[in-house]
Formats: sequence, structure tokens, C-alpha cells
Amino acid sequence: MHGISPTDNGRTINWGKASEDYAKYRVGQPDSFFDLMRAFGVGTAGQAILDLGTGTGAMAMRYAQRGAHVTGIDVSPEQISMAEKMAKEQRVNAEFQVCAAERLTFPQHSFDVVTANQCWIYFKKDDVIRQVLWVLKEKGLLVTSHCSWLPLADPIAEKSELLVREFNPDWTAFGWVGLVPAMPAWALGNFRLRGFFCYDEAIPFTRESWAGRIRACRAIGATLSKEQVAEFDRRHMELLSQGPEKFTVLHRIDAHILEPL
Repeated sequence: MHGISPTDNGRTINWGKASEDYAKYRVGQPDSFFDLMRAFGVGTAGQAILDLGTGTGAMAMRYAQRGAHVTGIDVSPEQISMAEKMAKEQRVNAEFQVCAAERLTFPQHSFDVVTANQCWIYFKKDDVIRQVLWVLKEKGLLVTSHCSWLPLADPIAEKSELLVREFNPDWTAFGWVGLVPAMPAWALGNFRLRGFFCYDEAIPFTRESWAGRIRACRAIGATLSKEQVAEFDRRHMELLSQGPEKFTVLHRIDAHILEPL
């Protein structure tokens, strides 16, 4: 999300703790996103893509299924292990390795596209930009993107966030207002805007899948103890049981397609 803090008042955020839920319930972007990406020339067959902060590989595998040659990296060994497991189970040809976005190990001009979905806020921007400019081929592209629920517009997201805050009052990403800049400030001086889109989509969930999605957020699964997560999950399911089994949650989807100056 744009404009939120990457930290929660000093709490340790360990995405590896949430890897199982992350792999099952954080599925990246809807089909509409990939259709738009293709319209901008991203994710085409034969394209070499580097997916930064790949997590459990959801985005990397979706691009690979569309014929791209994809390498996903992440600093979490647990996340990469789960990404490799998911790729094998789904018979998707994608490569994964433990690596920091600030210290890439690839040769110069290795990739047509570098992608970063829902993770750019966690990077040291100046260091990553230097690395991206090094590995991109001539006329290569950097794509940063997000798929974020809208608690101020969706009542289910709002109620879930209130419960998250009860269990983790240090969480700073709550109450996102949905503002997305046409051009991110960090890109000025290094990139020009090739393309941009921002739209809202109601994403379908069941009680189980929404509960899993919230468990996989940084404020719960990546931060709290197993006992706290279990108690949160019990309370959350009680809350969700007051509504329908199937529902949608409104999300704001955005992407910036950037080319080096």
C-alpha cells in the first residue's frame, strides 16, 4: 500500500512464520491485473522476469504460467522453500532463490522486466534502484503493484481491521485511505512513467479464505505468537460467522510501469 510505514513500532515482522497461510491465501492479483499487464507488454511469452520480494511465489508463478521465464527472490528462506514447493505441486517452471533485493547476484542486463508486488515499501529504495538499473536490459521495465483491501469502503475489511488492532495495537497499516499517486516520488530522477492504472475490484472470499488472508498479514501471522494467532483466529471466525459464508471484499489494485531514464 502507498503511504504506509514498513514497520510497526519496533515489532519484529517475520514473514517466514506466516508462510503456510501466505502460500494458500495470499494469491497475488486477480486475472484482470494480468490482462492489463499484457496490454502494457509485461508477462509475455519468452520474457525474462525477476520478481522481487516474491514471498511464496504467487505472482512469479502466474507470470510463468503465461510463458515468461521467471526468477523469484526473497530474503525469507521459509518463503522461498514454500514457493519451490508450490511450483512443484502446480508443475510451474519458475526459479526461486533466497536473496535480498538490495544485493542482487545476477549479471548486468539479465531481465526484460523487474516486478515488485506489495513489497516495495520494505526495500531500501536507493540500493534497490541501483540493482534494478543494473539487471534490466535496454528498454527494460520496472513494475511495482499492489492489491489492497479498502477498510473505509468495505464493512468486512473494517471489522476485521478493528479486531487486528485489538490483538496488535502497534500495527500501523490499518485504515488505509486508498490514495495512489500517479507517479511515485521515489521514482523521480531515475525512471519515467510508461504506464499506470488504478481500479477497484470486489474480490470473492469464503469465511475460511478471508480468515486465512488476515492471518497471513504482517500484524498477525508474521508477528504474534502461535497462541495469540489461534485466539485471534477463533475471535475472527466468530465475527465472520455473523455474516454470509461467501462474500466479496473491495480491493484497490494499482500498478506503475516504469522505464529507466
